[in-house]
Amino acid sequence: VQLQASGGGLVQAGGSLRLSCVYSGSAFSRLAIGWYRQAPGQQREIVAGISVGDSTNYYRSAAGRFTISRDNAKNTAYLQMHNLKPEDTAVYYCNAANEREGWDLDVDGMRNWGNGTQVTVSS
Repeated sequence: VQLQASGGGLVQAGGSLRLSCVYSGSAFSRLAIGWYRQAPGQQREIVAGISVGDSTNYYRSAAGRFTISRDNAKNTAYLQMHNLKPEDTAVYYCNAANEREGWDLDVDGMRNWGNGTQVTVSS
């Protein structure tokens, strides 16, 4: 069981990308999902999270530019990113937390990271 992020690429500043996160297990609807990123030389950080009830939270500069969503029928979560900036350049990952984990998306508690998807924003 794992989550696989995809959809990254090279985009100019001001452009948009939509990332996808596909879950290969069951009970996707009972997971909180988080999107994270790690820039070179920096620690991994959370960008956005969505609860089992579709409540969303955004962190740092993601608010107002990024939108997290989910499609439980497709076992997929998305991160729509607009007005991208060079400082958004990073490897983006998704991860999940279940009820036993308190649906806690804190980056320090996450395990089993997938490969991530590279987002590069040129100036």
